[in-house]
Amino acid sequence: MITVTNVGLSFGGQQLFKDVDLKFTPGNCYGVIGANGAGKSTFLKILSGVISPGTGEVSITPGERLAVLKQDHYEYDEFNVIETVIMGHKRLYDIMKEKDAIYMKEDFSDEDGVKAAELEGEFAELNGWEAETDAEKLLMGLGVEKENYGKNMEDIAAADKVKVLLAQSLFGNPDILLMDEPTNHLDFRAINWLENFLLEYEKTVIVVSHDRHFLNKICTHMVDIDFKKAKMYVGNYDFWYQSSQLAAKLLKDQNKKKEEKMKELQNFIARFSSNASKAKQATSRKKLLEKITLDDIQPSSRRYPFVGFTPDREAGKDILAVEGLSKTIDGEKVLDNISFTVNKGEKIIILSKNEAARTALFKILMGEMEPDAGTFKWGVTTKRDYLPKDNSEYFEGVTMNLIDWLRQYSEEKSEAFIRGFLGKMLFSEQEPMKEANVLSGGEKVRCMFSKLMVSGANVIILDEPTNHLDLESIQAVNDGLVAFKGTMLFTSHDHRFINTIATRIIELTPSGVYDTLNSFDDYLEDEGLQKKIDQMYK
Repeated sequence: MITVTNVGLSFGGQQLFKDVDLKFTPGNCYGVIGANGAGKSTFLKILSGVISPGTGEVSITPGERLAVLKQDHYEYDEFNVIETVIMGHKRLYDIMKEKDAIYMKEDFSDEDGVKAAELEGEFAELNGWEAETDAEKLLMGLGVEKENYGKNMEDIAAADKVKVLLAQSLFGNPDILLMDEPTNHLDFRAINWLENFLLEYEKTVIVVSHDRHFLNKICTHMVDIDFKKAKMYVGNYDFWYQSSQLAAKLLKDQNKKKEEKMKELQNFIARFSSNASKAKQATSRKKLLEKITLDDIQPSSRRYPFVGFTPDREAGKDILAVEGLSKTIDGEKVLDNISFTVNKGEKIIILSKNEAARTALFKILMGEMEPDAGTFKWGVTTKRDYLPKDNSEYFEGVTMNLIDWLRQYSEEKSEAFIRGFLGKMLFSEQEPMKEANVLSGGEKVRCMFSKLMVSGANVIILDEPTNHLDLESIQAVNDGLVAFKGTMLFTSHDHRFINTIATRIIELTPSGVYDTLNSFDDYLEDEGLQKKIDQMYK
């Protein structure tokens, strides 16, 4: 168990949170949420002891082991993969190294023998003889190929490094597990494995994530950092989100009788209680939800942007025809004879294990890159706009303010019109006077969405559009793209984003295109289909 008592922290005179009193208990998974800058990652660092709180204390039940998902992907470059995973259990790893050092001594003494025997005993108690096997099981579950197990970390792909560090944090079943954005850079199969692993995990898990599907699947509680406080709520992310929206509605409806408000609350809780059927902890969660009173739910202080697209004209029947596209980049063939046709109104998720393939396809279709072979043809009635994964060229060295920045992409030039679109993306009052080159990553993406909205495009291409966005902005973008009446091609690592938007799935493989109208959930859950696609990558 980990207990937080009267914890507070200030940075540069700004109070992140104060008077935080929380208790995290075994068998539960806690999702930590809050607006960008609220202090989510900082809160995890306080829990892990990396940062000392300004006030209060964090205490862990004596004898319990805490593990943290490491963020530095280069920290273990000199170690091999299996060794890196085992290093997640520091005491076990130290014993292994100490034993090896003793046994390698040429002048092995009686004292060495006694010490070695003690270490062997502790090694066995910590299940050390199964360490390599356990490490391999974690790596296999996360999709790291066996051929990489003996390699040094510096010699494996970046995507595999992420998985190895995740396996490291899970190794040895720590009593308390802290994870900051564990699904970042993971493929969907690895995320699905991690979700199932955590659902069966009987210890304490505390996680920061922008992945709503992940939070909904694994979390029994949400810790919301808001109003400079951190408050714990029973339920998953959807329950927290919809209850905060309900609280705002009830607060606005001041004249409503308390009996009517209570009935609305009871109906809401009953609906969510019946939906929490898949998680192992569903029964206990349902009982806790049913105990919630009107005073237990609070509106959030966070603001949600508005994302809405109005095409200047409706596109005709012909949208896009792609025939035999191929492209090699830095000696690697990322696209090989790719062909498909896009129909009016389709919203197509482009998948590939090779991120360079997806981005190259989009750059070719937008005229930013030439194919080595093949052709593509846009319909004459299409008007296209694009949100690239790397938007730096739109902002680096640009000293104009946000009003002038957005004005260059809009046919309507009036300041009131431009401010309206910036306001929809939460740039209000004096914020539109900021220079474009000083924006944060999230602010740049919000600007790019303002650009998309003023474009009047009836076809939009989005490469990882939720990168750098907080949960509130992701929700707004998700809603806006569901409502969009035009045609769309996009990539994303956000399960819920794909599942609620995509009407068609195209996966780019070295053996060609796999094209289906299946829902994204059905696509991932069809084991036979996934085996077939795996073969297309070989």
